[in-house]
Amino acid sequence: MKLYIQQAACSLSPHIIARELELDIEIIEVERGTQRTSDGEDFLAINPNGYVPVLVLDDGEILTEGPAVVQHLADIKPSGDLAPRDVRERRRIQSLLNFVSSELHKPMVQMFYPDYAAVKDVLRKHVTARLDWISAQFAGDFLTGDRLSVADVYLFVCLNWSPWLDIDLSRWPGLEAFMRRVGARPAVREALRAERLAHRANGVFFAPHATA
Repeated sequence: MKLYIQQAACSLSPHIIARELELDIEIIEVERGTQRTSDGEDFLAINPNGYVPVLVLDDGEILTEGPAVVQHLADIKPSGDLAPRDVRERRRIQSLLNFVSSELHKPMVQMFYPDYAAVKDVLRKHVTARLDWISAQFAGDFLTGDRLSVADVYLFVCLNWSPWLDIDLSRWPGLEAFMRRVGARPAVREALRAERLAHRANGVFFAPHATA
């Protein structure tokens, strides 16, 4: 399999998942601007929408959209317990993945773009309200209890953008503790090092000039 990523983007989520599960996946970086891949391909020929992540399966099937990609990776190795098999628990994970995707990921990405400067304060207000909500959803060290899930990894990646967006996570001590907890995991540190991300004291990792 091949996983196409960009530095510090939302594709960091499946990148972390792949390392947590020790899956045999080739990581291919896509250059911003040129849309050329690190192995010389035209990324737009792989995903005409031009965004990551993209997972190319061994049979050539192309899978896009982060929540779908991380769930598929977790299903490849169910013993990793990153996506539960129990129907009720799985519904909860899917609900959380969709919440992070629509209510955090999308507005936070928009805050990076100059075209959205006029509504940046509105977007920040929206994100702040959603962080109030998600911070109260933890059922233990992680969102669904005492085990890391694909939803936790996705949340970690989105919260990782906070310093660039002037969002102070100290308002939510539980989220700060969560960032430190996830950021300390060996597989997470491996993925961060592979994407050339630097460490901050509060557990957040970042790369100057990268965007989501």
